[in-house]
Amino acid sequence: MDSRRHKEDSDGVDAALDFVRFCHRRRRVGWPELYDEMCRVASRGLYHGWGFGELAEHGIAFGLVEMPRLAGLVANVLSQDAERRPRMLIGVMASGPVLSDVAEETPDLPVRARAFVGAAR
Repeated sequence: MDSRRHKEDSDGVDAALDFVRFCHRRRRVGWPELYDEMCRVASRGLYHGWGFGELAEHGIAFGLVEMPRLAGLVANVLSQDAERRPRMLIGVMASGPVLSDVAEETPDLPVRARAFVGAAR
């Protein structure tokens, strides 16, 4: 395989992934809403001034035939984004009575509210 060809192919994939990342950062949604955002970005040339033609040169096409590849790029970017996002644990401390105490003190709560409060125990 020609090394120049391989370099061009990898540059196209990198540019395509960067375009999807750019669109996902603008609007944090999944497929198919992200497809709509990518179309908006392409129609306005918001990514490096590239329109549909320039994006097609870099491996981003919006036709039905290209949908599986585009959806795969989106899935790849979303999974990478999920891996990079730090895992955060947030603890909430109640300054008032504990929910289970409220449930025991008010037996006339609707069944739904009692189930919710009971789940907090």
